[in-house]
Amino acid sequence: MRRFALLFVVGIVMWIAACSSSSNSTSITAVTVTCLPSPIQSGQQNQCNATVTGTGSFLTDVTWQANGGSISTAGVFTAPVVLSPTTFTITATSSQDTSKSGTATVVVNPVNSTPITVDAGPQPQTFTAVNEVFTSITVCVPGTTTCQTIDHVLVDTGTSGLRLLSSVLSVPLPQQNDSSGDPLDECMVFLEGYAWGPVALADISIAGEKASSAPVQVMIPASGSPPVPGSCSSRSMGADEGNSVSALGANGILGVGLFQQDCGTSCTSSNGTIPPVYYGCPASGCNPTYVTLAQQVPNPVVLFTFDNNGVVVSLPVVPDGGVPTEMGSLIFGIGTQSNNTVPSTTTVYTVPNSGTNAGDLTTTFNGVAYPSTIESGATGFFFLDSATTGITSCVVKNFTWYCPSPSPDNLSATNQGANGNQGTVNFSIEDASKLLNSSNVAFSTLGAPAPAPNTFDFGLSFFFGRTVFTAIDGKSTPSGTGPYFAY
Repeated sequence: MRRFALLFVVGIVMWIAACSSSSNSTSITAVTVTCLPSPIQSGQQNQCNATVTGTGSFLTDVTWQANGGSISTAGVFTAPVVLSPTTFTITATSSQDTSKSGTATVVVNPVNSTPITVDAGPQPQTFTAVNEVFTSITVCVPGTTTCQTIDHVLVDTGTSGLRLLSSVLSVPLPQQNDSSGDPLDECMVFLEGYAWGPVALADISIAGEKASSAPVQVMIPASGSPPVPGSCSSRSMGADEGNSVSALGANGILGVGLFQQDCGTSCTSSNGTIPPVYYGCPASGCNPTYVTLAQQVPNPVVLFTFDNNGVVVSLPVVPDGGVPTEMGSLIFGIGTQSNNTVPSTTTVYTVPNSGTNAGDLTTTFNGVAYPSTIESGATGFFFLDSATTGITSCVVKNFTWYCPSPSPDNLSATNQGANGNQGTVNFSIEDASKLLNSSNVAFSTLGAPAPAPNTFDFGLSFFFGRTVFTAIDGKSTPSGTGPYFAY
C-alpha cells in the first residue's frame, strides 16, 4: 500500500510538471509598434500600440520605453518641449521574451501657435484700446532664467522687431553697443508717431519658439536719457508713442512683418548716407551711425530654429456693430506644420522687397490704382480721404474717422500683387461715431482717412473673418519665397 501511494504521488508530480511545461510554452517571433498621430507638438500625446507575434499566453504584455518625454504603461507617449523638429524612438519589449522588441518613431515639433486677443488694452490707462490685437511674450536676460512675461504686446504685421516700454520692463536687459563700442539707440518712426530708446539684448520666447540674444528696442520717454535727437522727432508727423502705456495703448509691439530687420541694408555702410534711424550714444551725445544687419532689431521670427519663414494671423468673423472682445491665433511658420499650410483656395500676393514700394500691394478703388499694405497693427481701414472717397468724416475722441450716412457703406476694391495675382476685397464702413461710443472694441467696419495721402492700409478690420499669411523676405515657403501676403 505504501509503495502504491509513493508511485501515485510521483505520477501526479510528473503530470503537473508536464502540464505546466505545456501551458508555459512561449515562442515570440516579432514585436511591431505603431504610434499615431505623428508628428505632434510639444506637450501633446499620442497612442502607441504593440503587436506581438508568436505562441503562448500573455502575448500582448509589453514594457514601454521612450528615449525622451514620457510613456505610460498603456503606451501613451507625452512629447517633451523641443525648439525644432525632433525624432523620438518608442520601444516595446515583450514581457515573455525580453530579447524580442519593436520600435516606432514619433516626430515632435515645437508649439507654434499662441493666443491673440482684441480687448480694451492694458489697464490702467486713460483711454480704451480699439481694434488692437495683443499677445503675451517672455523676455529673459540672455542665457539666464531671469525672465519676465509681458502681456498686452501689440501684434503688428506691418513692422519688424520687438519693442517694449521701459516703464513695463522689469528685467535688466544688457545694452547693445555699436561697432565703436558706444551704446546703441534707435529712432523708429510710425505713421502716427515715433519711438526712441536704447537697443538691448534678450532671449524672446513665444509659444514654444525661442529667439536667443535678439536685439530689442526699449522705448523710453522723450524726456528720458539719452534725450531724443531732433533728427528723430522731426521725422514724425505725430508725438512720442514710446512715452507711456497710455500713449502707446500697449505694453510693447511685436513686429512680425514682411522683413527680416527693421531697417535692412538702408542702415548699413552699403548706403552712401547714414539715415537717422540708429544712433551711437557716447557721453558727448547721440549721432546717427551705420549698423550691421546683425546689430539691428530683427523680426524675432527669423531667429527661431524652426517655423521661421513667416506668420499666420487668424481671427473669426466680427458682425456689424462690433463685439466687446475677440480671440484668435498667431501661428508661426508657413507650410512648416499642419496648422500653417496655405490652402489651395488662398491667393498669394507677392510684394517688392526693396525700393520705395517695398512691401506694397496695388489696390484699385473706383478705377484708380493706389499703393497699399496689410498690417494688423493698424486699427481699421485707412484709405484715401473724404474728398476722394465721398465718405463723410467726423472727429471722434480727437481722431478723424469715416462716418457715412446711411451706414454701413458697402465698398469694393481690387488687390494685386507684384506677381499679377488679383483678388476682390469687399468691405463695409460704419459710422465711427456710433461704433466708438458703444461698449465694443473689436470692429470689422471701422475706417478712417489715410494718414498718408492716396494710400490704402488694410488694418485689423480686414483681418476679421480671414486667415492672413505674411511671408518674410528671402525666406522659402511651399508657396514661394517671401515677401508676400496670402489670404
